[in-house]
Amino acid sequence: MKKARVWLETHAIDVVFHDYKTAGIDRRTLERWVAAKGWETILNRAGTTFRKLPEADRLALTPERAVTLMLAQPSMIKRPVLEGDGTLIVGFRPEFYETLLSA
Repeated sequence: MKKARVWLETHAIDVVFHDYKTAGIDRRTLERWVAAKGWETILNRAGTTFRKLPEADRLALTPERAVTLMLAQPSMIKRPVLEGDGTLIVGFRPEFYETLLSA
């Protein structure tokens, strides 16, 4: 998150920050992200919150099950998610930001 914020500031790109880890996220938005990028992209399986789940909860995931897990524990959503002007970027990769956000 820190690197993404620095990159956005350096390139004078204004964003509205929504901390879904503390403020939560609505089902409709999360389902839209999953439909656009796939639950495999949105769900942060490398994070400790996901890894601490019982094995039964981590296996045989479906889009619906992944959304339910992320709604219950928003820290399982990969960060950052940038959305605007028809663009949805998940995670920070400077080359994607450069290509998609620089005018």
